[in-house]
Amino acid sequence: MLALGALLTASSIAAAPHPPASVKVTFDRAGVLDVRAEGLADRANGRALSADDPVRIASISKLVVGLGVMRLVESGVLDLDRDVSTWLGWSLRHPRHPQVPITLRLLLSHRSSITDAAGYVIPYDASLQDKLVDPGAWDAEHAPGTFFRYTNLNFPLIASVMERATGERFDGLTQRLVLKPLGLQACFNWASCSPASIERAVVLYDAKGAVQADDLRGSAPACPVVPAADGQCDLTRWQAGRNGAMFSPQGGLRISARDLARIGRILLNDGALDAGAHGGQAQGAERFLRKESIHTLITPVWTYDGRNGETFEAESGDPGRAFFCRYGLAVQTLATRDSNCGDDPFGDAMPRIGHAGEAYGLVSGLWIDRQSGHGVVYFIVGGDLGKKGAHSAFYAIEEQLLKSH
Repeated sequence: MLALGALLTASSIAAAPHPPASVKVTFDRAGVLDVRAEGLADRANGRALSADDPVRIASISKLVVGLGVMRLVESGVLDLDRDVSTWLGWSLRHPRHPQVPITLRLLLSHRSSITDAAGYVIPYDASLQDKLVDPGAWDAEHAPGTFFRYTNLNFPLIASVMERATGERFDGLTQRLVLKPLGLQACFNWASCSPASIERAVVLYDAKGAVQADDLRGSAPACPVVPAADGQCDLTRWQAGRNGAMFSPQGGLRISARDLARIGRILLNDGALDAGAHGGQAQGAERFLRKESIHTLITPVWTYDGRNGETFEAESGDPGRAFFCRYGLAVQTLATRDSNCGDDPFGDAMPRIGHAGEAYGLVSGLWIDRQSGHGVVYFIVGGDLGKKGAHSAFYAIEEQLLKSH
């Protein structure tokens, strides 16, 4: 029989919370340089986490939507500066500034004057047009194009425009435009992922170990979207552009860190699919996007001047220092040289482009240093989100993970 002390010790070990799980992949223009994975993808069955396991990557999803938009711009289907009402089939206008057209450029750069105050999680049978009737969906104090406010609802609107312009459902459209051309085993809201990918799903936990999302247990979710008010989930009732929120374009991409590094390489290589032997673009390499399109995405169209925007996402709360200081089209730029800005989790003052993510106990990042030709992808699940970093508005666990980069 075990002594009482031994029993207590064994009980304590069994009850001890799991440490956070994390993946970090570093890469250059030619390929992956290093992969580090720690912890469990699924605590219930003890499955170890790997860089090939798909995870709900949160707001990095927005960058992938931006790539899809630019593919449609290049083909002449969309125009960044055209009134999106043209595609939506109804007038999208700020109630106080009806003369100002809202464009894809404004939506992608979070300068549309739309807010998340009215919510952006919408049942599949609801319509975005009805959502935008709510006065809370609009910034009452600023006209479109004059103020930066990070807003998730912008991206369901972008998805609706994409659907109306092509007649294709958003999840399948992003497969055609981005994921399949890049050879990625990824999907939005699990709707188009393979059974093999679903079996490798990363379960999301909070810091206390409670399941937050994607506890799939090897099977696709019964309903991959927010069900209707009556609980129904008949996706055959989909109507192009009615509700672009269905597949969570603002944060619902499931993708592995290794596949996300492939997207990072596209940004490093100015839209080319392959790099040359010495890190430059291979001559005649197949192109995913034109160089000009990549530059349109990554060039900041908004820079914080102390008055012209909110510098943090409303859901996350004020981190004390500016988290957003420069933003392009679905692309964030780090290390802004301003004492008010806390947008340098690396702590080396090097400007990097990419996007951050946070949702359901996960934090993530895709960051590219185009000057050195290197990049990093990471995500952390179940970490302590109560402690901010020492030198940035990012979390301490992120700074620590990036310290050895």
